[in-house]
Parts: sequence; C-alpha cells; structure tokens
Amino acid sequence: MTAHGGSKLVLTTGLDTCLVAYPMAEWLAFEQRLAELPQFDADVVTLKRIYVSGAVECEVDKVGRLLIPATLRKHARLKRDALWAGMGSYIELWAKERFEELRKDVLSDEERRLGIARRLAELGL
Repeated sequence: MTAHGGSKLVLTTGLDTCLVAYPMAEWLAFEQRLAELPQFDADVVTLKRIYVSGAVECEVDKVGRLLIPATLRKHARLKRDALWAGMGSYIELWAKERFEELRKDVLSDEERRLGIARRLAELGL
C-alpha cells in the first residue's frame, strides 16, 4: 500500500455485502469526482449516504494488519476468514464464504457469464 498512499486506507461499506478500501490518494480523487456531480441527483445522494458517510480512515500497521470497526465488520458479515479482492485502484474485503458463493453463482449461470462476456467485448476488453 505504501506505493499508493502510505499506510492509511479509507475503508467503507460496499454496495454489495463487502467492504471497499482505497489508498488515501485514490479516496481523495474519488471524493473530488463525487463533489463535481450534481448534488440533487438522487443516485449521487444515495451513494454519498451509503459509501461516503460510512468511510473510516484506517492505519495499516507494520505487519499489514488493520483494525476494522464493528459497524463495517457487521456490514460485510466478517467473522473469521476474509478475502481481499483486487479491483484496480481499490480493493474489496469479503467474508471468504460469501465471496466463494458469489463466484460460484456467477460461474454456474451461463446466461450471466455470456452477458458479462458481451459487456466486456463492448468495452473492448
């Protein structure tokens, strides 16, 4: 994490049952982009309520651990085993069993997989 903003992460509730962690520099850039959006757009307001209002700055210790507040652990249903999922400029933190369920559901649904493949092709990926 030090290459992307030091030992601090901003941790917040995801729109799914997970947590989302941003290096500080990425979070500040995200907040700036959000501030430029229409303040009376209902989706923007909802995003701010769910995503921004629950954000907590967390210090990563020297061995890579961070203390996750109880409200965030509850949102993500974190008990024991957790899984970090890299998402590019941010990472998601999932309860391991929940992530495995999600992955299994997507991979076993041929229509959904084909839809994702079509969307990726539309994006040129």
